[in-house]
Amino acid sequence: MLVIDPDECIDCTLCVPECPVEAIFAEDDVPDAQQPFIALNRELAAKWQPIIERKPAPADADEWAKKKDKKQLLEK
Repeated sequence: MLVIDPDECIDCTLCVPECPVEAIFAEDDVPDAQQPFIALNRELAAKWQPIIERKPAPADADEWAKKKDKKQLLEK
């Protein structure tokens, strides 16, 4: 899971089509089922260090992309 710092985001939506798992939405387009992730994103963006260089995806990224209901596995 990656997060976007809402205080740094300029709402340009350029990241929306770049997300390989279609998990990013424009602020006005967040589905009702995804609304709880707005607060979680803000919380984690304040704690996690920014990614400042491109890194390869984890070897199991495609496998995890297909899994549903992973929120309970998140380690804060």
